Amino acid sequence: MTRRGRRLSLITVALAVVGVAAGLSLYALSDSIVFFYSPSELVQKAVAPGARLRIGGLVKTGSVMKSADQTVAFILTDGAHDLKVSYQGLLPDLFREGQGVVAEGVLTAPGRMHAETILAKHDERYMPRELVEALKKQGRWQEGEAVAKP
Repeated sequence: MTRRGRRLSLITVALAVVGVAAGLSLYALSDSIVFFYSPSELVQKAVAPGARLRIGGLVKTGSVMKSADQTVAFILTDGAHDLKVSYQGLLPDLFREGQGVVAEGVLTAPGRMHAETILAKHDERYMPRELVEALKKQGRWQEGEAVAKP
């Protein structure tokens, strides 16, 4: 085999190895590419406790409980399923009941999550597309629907 042939076969093998490694990496990450899950998707996927993820939904009206040590507990819902969330720290200014939020943290038990970060929507017209679709399927969404301001 000539020097040029050996070089070409070495390059071919290297590209094949890189391609297989990239394919395996993408396959392993395919489940966590989603920006966030809804509570219903969380139930469907039966995610094991200890998993780190993001959950998006609405803060259920009447569910927010604050304690003196800046611990907040609330229920995140998509209308079909609920998720109890606990969070310690300062909440975003736009956080309130009936508001769309995304909680990032660790699932501690089925239906329970300890959030490390809470992201609130920036205005009353924004809501994640997946959540809007879930609410439309349940018949709970109306175009132009606005959240009551405090």
